[in-house]
Amino acid sequence: MKTVDRHLWQRFWLLATPYWRSDDKWKAWGLLGLLVILLLAQTRFAVRFIEQTGEFTSALAARNEERFWDAIRLYLILLIAAVPVYALYYFVRDKLGIHWRRWLTNRFLDRYFSHRCFYELNGDPAIDNPDQRVAEDIATFTQRSLYFLLVIIASVLQLIAFSAVLWSISRELVLFLVVYAVAGTLVVVLIFGQKLMSLNFNQLRREADFRFSLVRVRENAESIAFYRGEDQEQKQVQRRFAKAFDNFNRLIRNQLALNLFQQAYNLLTLVIPSAIIASRVLSGELEVGRAVQAAGAFAAVLSAISLIVENFESLSRFAAGVDRLDTLARVLPGQSGGQPQGKSTIRTMDAADITLAGVTLHTPNDDRILINNLSLTVKPGEGLMIVGESGSGKSSLLRAIAGLWRSGSGTIYRPPEDDILFLPQQPYMLLGTLRSQLLYPNHDLPVSDEELLDLLQQVNLPDLAARFGGLDVEMDWHKVLSVGEQQRLGFARLLLTRPLFAILDEATSALDSANEASLYRQLTATQTTLISVGHRSTILKYHKQVLELTGDSAWRSHQAESFSFGK
Repeated sequence: MKTVDRHLWQRFWLLATPYWRSDDKWKAWGLLGLLVILLLAQTRFAVRFIEQTGEFTSALAARNEERFWDAIRLYLILLIAAVPVYALYYFVRDKLGIHWRRWLTNRFLDRYFSHRCFYELNGDPAIDNPDQRVAEDIATFTQRSLYFLLVIIASVLQLIAFSAVLWSISRELVLFLVVYAVAGTLVVVLIFGQKLMSLNFNQLRREADFRFSLVRVRENAESIAFYRGEDQEQKQVQRRFAKAFDNFNRLIRNQLALNLFQQAYNLLTLVIPSAIIASRVLSGELEVGRAVQAAGAFAAVLSAISLIVENFESLSRFAAGVDRLDTLARVLPGQSGGQPQGKSTIRTMDAADITLAGVTLHTPNDDRILINNLSLTVKPGEGLMIVGESGSGKSSLLRAIAGLWRSGSGTIYRPPEDDILFLPQQPYMLLGTLRSQLLYPNHDLPVSDEELLDLLQQVNLPDLAARFGGLDVEMDWHKVLSVGEQQRLGFARLLLTRPLFAILDEATSALDSANEASLYRQLTATQTTLISVGHRSTILKYHKQVLELTGDSAWRSHQAESFSFGK
């Protein structure tokens, strides 16, 4: 079980400090300075409120009507002045929090999408739900960090202001207070500390897994329905929920003990100040109002000293969130510790053609060699067709050429990424308009409506725009188009982009031979060099070479004109 170690402060510091040193630092420090000024004002108002509470209490005890109403009037004047200060404080706090969240989210997103890190993390079991960590954990981190920072500042101000008040009334109270707060803090940290932090960390992970299982059901609803797999899916979702439920049960049992201690700890403060100064009040040495003032000051000072006791539950959840966010930050580009040391990887270098020099390809977890010591060159205009049995490594090799898989050794020479376009068996359909589908991933290409409609004609989708109401109608295209229509849209992207190399992973599997031949002819006419995975002899003529993967990490190279399936 993963636990929160003693280096929490160091991990928090690495996450928090970049914002306060960034280009936004002047706005951040300015808002923080304003918050400190507002806290000073709040503290001053709090002292005055307690003084006036003591004053009108003493006036009531002395049955002095004039003194009582004078105290009430001053209290109301203070109230009118204090309300805008408190309201402005919360506004500025939330303003600073949302600016910090925006900056930190953009920082993580820049690194998340850099070097296709989002793809690599998708297959990393050590980083569960990176999307949730970016979307939710960052928001929690900035909110709670700001909350605890301001609580600490407020506590220091309270401690200074109310300690003077309390010292002037009873020194015994001050001495008892220090001992009481230190003892309470030690009990909470030593007895409840590590266990609660560990349980909170696991709860965040279990809840994320549960939400993810529901998302998968929603995204794959049709496939599940076709397979009648709802029973199995329900069991899986319920199993993940059960894990979250069981962990939460353990969490609340541990919190029960903490809550019992906290309630007893806090409720005792209602009677302890009175008990300590009772003799002075009963003897007439001290007014009743001063006793009330002492009780208020005692509670304020105790709250300032007992930060850990009062906030330990939320602090433990915060610690778990810091740990999750720090774990993600360490595997993203730009932070040390992200790349495993000593792990052999395939190098990628720029070149005009595609050349594989001594490439050995492993599975991502390095448990099996898919292809051993492969060397070949694909020159512009000389296509490559990759064939082999299922599981022999065809799609994996395409991923390596595209720069997605690096597990293994050797070097791949290839043109820049902008000159290569990958088309999988199931093309990606983004949420948006038909226009955006055609332009993806080059959304800013200056293409007229007439050109786009002509492009649909070329891929045998002449009525597609008219069927759905034009190029700018937004649809969930993955659901409304057949796989064959999606594949033709994918070819439309290739014809529009005209990359130097097109990597096709059974990209015509749902098409008939006539549509397949038409698309391959048009793509070849654009001077795009093809690297295809396929099983049909009809596309052999669009390639110069054939790479045959035998399934035992071995391979054979053939000329396309002399190759025949089934030999």
